[in-house]
Amino acid sequence: MATPSKRSFRLTGADGAPLRGDVTSAAGERPVVVVCHGLKGFKDWGFFPYVVERLARAGFAVVSFNFSGSGVGEDGQTFDELERFARNTYSKELQDLHIVLDAVTNGTFGLEASAYGLIGHSLGGGIATLRAAQDERVRALVTWAAVARLGRLIAPVTDELRRTGKSRILNQRTGQELPLERDILDDLDAHGATALNVLQAAGRVRAPWLIVHGTADESVPWGDGRDLRKAARDDATDLFLVDGAGHTFGARHPWAGSNPALEQVVSRTVDWCARHVA
Repeated sequence: MATPSKRSFRLTGADGAPLRGDVTSAAGERPVVVVCHGLKGFKDWGFFPYVVERLARAGFAVVSFNFSGSGVGEDGQTFDELERFARNTYSKELQDLHIVLDAVTNGTFGLEASAYGLIGHSLGGGIATLRAAQDERVRALVTWAAVARLGRLIAPVTDELRRTGKSRILNQRTGQELPLERDILDDLDAHGATALNVLQAAGRVRAPWLIVHGTADESVPWGDGRDLRKAARDDATDLFLVDGAGHTFGARHPWAGSNPALEQVVSRTVDWCARHVA
């Protein structure tokens, strides 16, 4: 097929400021897949451009974007929008995804799509699951190392957030400390048992769902993948455990190339989307 090309877009995010992303595809009408990154991630981190390219070469139009509170600014690499990161919430990320999906279907991106697949990594997998539970337009869901409980990734700083209203989390790659305000905790307190309950949402997902998790995940233990599988519909869900793989399946940033574990994950993901979205 023709070589895919990439075009960038800018929408207004849930916080009223720019939401930046890309559409990567070859020419012509293509089935659509939307990719969601996780906490401290961004659309150009590590394996994401490689995964996008693989999907695009398999015949998909791929929409990847930075959540409005990702903290990553105009250059696409640097955490220089720290106030936006600090005030980010799970509900804002859900709203961001809603904004992007509306743009997919209303012609903003020039796509002819009434349905799509969703792929999410880590926190992005939890957000994608919440969306899939309420959106009949989702034809397939793939989650990589997804959280079954949204509070897991901020658990180490939850007490400090509750006590002082602010904290910091470390970007281990750069050593940069990223600020967090209490907003994210207040959001979870208000909606964690209802609209932000990933395990409850898992039981409402009707799209075919591929749950991928590494058995050596150091950030989100593979038990979260098992719990999502138990909560999901038996007839439409597959749990794929990658033996010995960590949270990013051996990938790093800057991108240093693929590896056998990641190749398993990418191949399964492309095949799942080809079966259920195309």
